[in-house]
Amino acid sequence: MSKFLVLCLGNIGPEYADTRHNVGFMVGDYLARKHDAAPWELGRHAFTTEIRAKGKTYVLVKPTTYMNLSGKAAAHWLSVLKLPKESMLVVTDDLALPFGKLRLKAKGSAGGQNGLKHIQETLGSDEYARLRFGIDSSFSKGRQVDYVLSPFSADEKIELETRLEKAAEAVLAFGALGVERAMNVVNVK
Repeated sequence: MSKFLVLCLGNIGPEYADTRHNVGFMVGDYLARKHDAAPWELGRHAFTTEIRAKGKTYVLVKPTTYMNLSGKAAAHWLSVLKLPKESMLVVTDDLALPFGKLRLKAKGSAGGQNGLKHIQETLGSDEYARLRFGIDSSFSKGRQVDYVLSPFSADEKIELETRLEKAAEAVLAFGALGVERAMNVVNVK
């Protein structure tokens, strides 16, 4: 395969722009900048652009459906691009991982992530790759929503660009190596 759908999860709107929950969008923006992509275009259910690296094409998609309805964008763009779900990588935040830690998986549960839940419901399967980007879980009981919708801390912001670069490399590894081999590269201790 030489074409991949990279579904970068987040919420649209300036109030969400730099929040932890939007780290998927941040990875997409980093890839677009790094590879001199054309400006993002508004399409059905998403903003899209594409990049090329090592003979592969990556269609970057930032859903406009808000996180909880991400499955609409996934289903639509898989259909438009005529790609199987095995060619899709979902990039999302993960509370269960320390800040900046990456975890690439070929399939699995939604782990409480509403965007992943909706994608699984819409596609009727949990067999699609996902790259989870750790946002840590430094919040008080009952404050999860406030935490994920808050900006990264000053200390995290210092490291954020480096962590986004690693996540971008993981996306390209998914396309270049396939999910199983890329997992061996990305999921190191």
